[in-house]
Amino acid sequence: MNVRRTPVAIFLTTILALGFSLGSIAAPSSAQATPAASVGQTGFHTAYTVLYQQGSTGIGVRRIQARLKERRIYTGRVTGNYGSKTTGAVKVFQRNQRLAITGKVNQRTLDRLRSLTSTPTDAALYNLDRRCLTGRVLCVDKTDRRMRYVRAGKIVRAMDARFGCSDTKTREGAFKVYRKSRNHVSSIYNTPMPYAMFFNGGQAVHYSSDFAARGYNGCSHGCVNVRNKSSIAWVFDQIRIGDRVVVYWS
Repeated sequence: MNVRRTPVAIFLTTILALGFSLGSIAAPSSAQATPAASVGQTGFHTAYTVLYQQGSTGIGVRRIQARLKERRIYTGRVTGNYGSKTTGAVKVFQRNQRLAITGKVNQRTLDRLRSLTSTPTDAALYNLDRRCLTGRVLCVDKTDRRMRYVRAGKIVRAMDARFGCSDTKTREGAFKVYRKSRNHVSSIYNTPMPYAMFFNGGQAVHYSSDFAARGYNGCSHGCVNVRNKSSIAWVFDQIRIGDRVVVYWS
C-alpha cells in the first residue's frame, strides 16, 4: 500500500538525514581523534627513550664517561666503549640524582649530567698526557695506538701509530724534535723513513709503507710508525725543531 507523505514529513526527513550526515563529518571517530594528553605523552617517551647503553660506542659515550669522571664516579680511561664499568657508574649517578636506576642513559639522565658538569675538553675525551697541553706537541699514546698532533691543548689531527718490537721498544717520556728529514733513509737498516722527525737518538716519528701494508702485524725498530702518508706529511710541515714529543701509556 502506498502512503502519501506530506510536504512537512518530507522536509523533516530531509533535515534529519542532513543533520546526521553533517554530524558524522564534524565529529571524528575515536580512532581519528588526538587526545589532549598525547603531546605530553610524546614528551614522556622522548625523555625516557634510551640513547646509550651497554654495547654503545663512539664520541657520545666518550662524553658521558668524561662527564662521569669529572663527577668522580667513573674512573680509568675514557674509551668510548659502554661496558659494565660505565653501566655501574651511570647507576651510581642515577641513584645519587634520584633518577630511575637502569644503568642506561636516556634524555633525562643526559640532561641532568650535562647540567652538573662542564663540556669535556680534548684532554678529557682522549686521555691526553698533561705534558701535551701546551705548545705544539706530538702526543703519542701507546695504549690506544694513536699519535695526535696537539696545539694549545686541542687535537688538530690524529692518526694510527705503531711502535717498536719487544727487543727494540719505543721509549716513553717527554722529548724534543732535534732533527727533521723529509726523505730520510735509515743508515742502519737501509729502509726509507719519509717525513722523519727525530726525538731520541735514532728514534723518530715517520711514515711507514710497511705499516700501511701490514698494519699491526708488524712492528718498528723503535720508531713511531704512521701509516697515513698525507697526514704525516702535513704534520711534518707544522712541526718545528724544539717542539715536544710525548710518548706515554694512558
